[in-house]
Amino acid sequence: MNVLTRMWRYMRALIMGKMDEWEDPEIILNEAVREMRENQIKNRELAVQAITQKNNLQAEVDKETRMVAELERKAITAVQAGNRDIAKQFLKEKALHEQTLQNMQTSLAQAQDASEKVKVAIRQEEDRIRERTAQALAQKAQLKQAQIQIKINKALDQFQFSDNEQQWTRANERITSMQSEAAARAEVAGTSIDSKLREMEVSSMDVEADRQLAELEAKMSLGGTPAPNYNTASAQQVQTVGGGAAPAANGGTGAQPESEIDRQLRELEDKLNKK
Repeated sequence: MNVLTRMWRYMRALIMGKMDEWEDPEIILNEAVREMRENQIKNRELAVQAITQKNNLQAEVDKETRMVAELERKAITAVQAGNRDIAKQFLKEKALHEQTLQNMQTSLAQAQDASEKVKVAIRQEEDRIRERTAQALAQKAQLKQAQIQIKINKALDQFQFSDNEQQWTRANERITSMQSEAAARAEVAGTSIDSKLREMEVSSMDVEADRQLAELEAKMSLGGTPAPNYNTASAQQVQTVGGGAAPAANGGTGAQPESEIDRQLRELEDKLNKK
């Protein structure tokens, strides 16, 4: 492709607003391969023309060779016929054709050399086109890989990672607060249960004390001794066995020793008063 053609395509792409397509590597590679194939076709045509000229020269050389041989044969025939003038004329013509033949042989040699060079150039160009075509395919594969990588990178760039650290913090704080509240409620519930258990224990102790007091009163009733009257706020009255004992202030003989029952009753009263 000549410079004018390339400039025309460039201007057409510029006018039509397709500069991006013009700069596309795949389009550039395709255009390069297409230009090489177009040049190959032109070069093949030139090679055909050169070989054709060589073949034409070869035909002319063969013709002149036959003409020189024919004039020599006629000169020999004229000499044999004793006609020297005619033989001399044939020899002159032969000399002219030999000069022409020599020039033509020189041109033929040049044409043969040129045709061989053209053949070599054609083979080299074919090898170069095959190499460039394979290279273009490899570059297209690299181009596809690069395009895929670019698309992947663009997709990664478009990923949006939400910054919701505050939401996670609020959620964790709320969960921690709820756990603390649940533990507090469990602690309060446990305290209420302990209080109820202590109340039940105290009530059970009161019942047991009443039961023991009733047993003591029953034992004293069976022994014929009435249950003593006592007042925890005043001085303790001592119960006498087998009759009442007069207090010392009334001229009596003094307080009697405390009996075992009185001692147990007093200890029980002290225990209950401490509650």
